[in-house]
Amino acid sequence: MKATGRKGLFHLLPILSVLLLVPYSLHSACRDMDLARRLTSFAYAAEPDATIQYFGHNFFSIVTAKGTRLITDPLAPGWYPMPKIWGHVVTVGREHFNHNYVALVQGDPVILRGLAYFGADWNRINMTVRDVFIYNIPIYQNGLDGGALKGAAFLFDLGTLCIAHLGDLSHPLTPQQIKRMGRVDIALTPIDGRFTMGPDIARQVLGQLKPKIAIPMHFRDQPHLVQEFSQGFKVHYLSDTVTVTKASLPASTEIMVLKPWGARGYE
Repeated sequence: MKATGRKGLFHLLPILSVLLLVPYSLHSACRDMDLARRLTSFAYAAEPDATIQYFGHNFFSIVTAKGTRLITDPLAPGWYPMPKIWGHVVTVGREHFNHNYVALVQGDPVILRGLAYFGADWNRINMTVRDVFIYNIPIYQNGLDGGALKGAAFLFDLGTLCIAHLGDLSHPLTPQQIKRMGRVDIALTPIDGRFTMGPDIARQVLGQLKPKIAIPMHFRDQPHLVQEFSQGFKVHYLSDTVTVTKASLPASTEIMVLKPWGARGYE
């Protein structure tokens, strides 16, 4: 293959990005921090950059401005009303029926599993689907016996926004994990304290990542956990859905508590 000049090199960037396992987007929200800061001041209009809907536990739908539908950790029936949902991508951070009920999602989506061999090892995900660059970070979660099990956090680089789904994270982040995550705008954060980290460690993780918005998850029927997690932060109680634009992000971390779709309250 022969390519000359800048134009030829530009056409090779998608191929090189696959080989090097790095994103090639010129508008990276998570990885290119300097570019993200430069663009923030003038490039974002009022049009929503992402719409996030909560279905309980770790189960979210994230829809980008271009209509790409990302589904995270789809939950099996039994806890909450089951939506009719379709997506372009489904991510699975834990191989458990409360996280990997991928049959629920219609539309023949791409399935991205953070773990291999049903949880015995990590998969490495670095890929672009439509307008979103997706990559994962190995983490640990708590097992039934209190021991550590492998898990995965997923990062969604929307070009404008960087959204981190922290999976069943049970520990403070290492410097290497923080560096790999990059500049996080929105952190979907577990707080239950049994299988995941509790409110205290979750607050510590917010201090490490410094997201503009944190959305608690994995706290079913324990609203006191939300109260502990939210101490000292500005808190918003919303419906099951929030629409976010880069230009409207707060100056410092705020908590947005979403009510699971179809639920009676903030469970």
